[in-house]
Amino acid sequence: MHLKIYTDGGSRGNPGPSGLGVVLINKNKVIGKYFKFLGRATNNEAEYAGILYGLKKAKEKGAKRVDMYMDSLLAVKQLNQEYKLKNKNLAKYFIKIWNLKDSFDKVSFSHIPREKNNLADELVNKAIDQGIRR
Repeated sequence: MHLKIYTDGGSRGNPGPSGLGVVLINKNKVIGKYFKFLGRATNNEAEYAGILYGLKKAKEKGAKRVDMYMDSLLAVKQLNQEYKLKNKNLAKYFIKIWNLKDSFDKVSFSHIPREKNNLADELVNKAIDQGIRR
């Protein structure tokens, strides 16, 4: 199975209440939408949490190939090894993501404009709104 995954993460404040959103697509059909409140985190930590969560869901679905799309240029550049990773908190996510990549035949990370990531962004806001209400 070949999945397209749109991920996003965000926080209100940096750090602040944060959440992730993930959308799984197979053959142009949405097969999963997920969101999760993360508590207090930075925007970048939330972005990485979304990427990791998306890969875990892809593995659960039995995907062999994954194309990941996100609006965080920093995360894309770091995961494609174009930028060095200096933040220790992000490094923890990076290692988990890097190890999880071995579960698939191919994983790609691509940057998309924010306006092309609306569904994942909506899920982030839903996660944060629900988390704040608790």
